[in-house]
Amino acid sequence: MIKIYGMPTCPYCDYVHAQLAGREDEFEYINIGENIRNMSAFTRLRDTNPAFDHSKEIGDVGIPAFVLPDGKVTLDPAEVGLIEYKTPGACSVADHKDGRKGC
Repeated sequence: MIKIYGMPTCPYCDYVHAQLAGREDEFEYINIGENIRNMSAFTRLRDTNPAFDHSKEIGDVGIPAFVLPDGKVTLDPAEVGLIEYKTPGACSVADHKDGRKGC
């Protein structure tokens, strides 16, 4: 099962999360804002995994983050068969703020 770390206030995460409907047997979505245990698990991952180096350099949080069953970490939704925000047909930040579902 692929773990996805994200939170609902992140438009990139929300866009990915909407794609998981009906695919719960493939993905576990972990809301890092839901409780301190989830945030702590994500922080430990972010602090120790080089997949986050660029995100840290530019001041990004690094979500959504994907942890594959073999432990590999990626920030690229395409690597887990999902569509990335801002690709053709994806929502805009304005859509997200206006409450468009899946944005």
